[in-house]
Amino acid sequence: QVQLVESGGGLVQPGGSLRLSCAASRIMVSFYNMGWYRQAPGNQRELVAIIIDGRTTNYADSVKGRFTISRDAAKNTVDLQMNSLKPEDTAVYYCNAQHHITRANLWGQGTQVTVSS
Repeated sequence: QVQLVESGGGLVQPGGSLRLSCAASRIMVSFYNMGWYRQAPGNQRELVAIIIDGRTTNYADSVKGRFTISRDAAKNTVDLQMNSLKPEDTAVYYCNAQHHITRANLWGQGTQVTVSS
């Protein structure tokens, strides 16, 4: 039933790193544009990074140069490497998949990332 499952969240100090992973089941990531979104309490969900056709990437200005999104077709996963983390990166991070043709969207359950001393 579950098609996208995030993992890798946790507590990290400012300046630290985390790697989030989105594992897909029942669907193949090769047929989807994949993205990472985040939502902090009281805020709207915002786009963090997206990878189109497994090649072209786009990032929010706030994470550019610090975060890297990647797709591993063999593992059927999409990762988000987060470096130089800041307290303002604290949020629940969600994996998103949008089908190339149908444009249907799928969402993971989210994983908590907390950046604090």
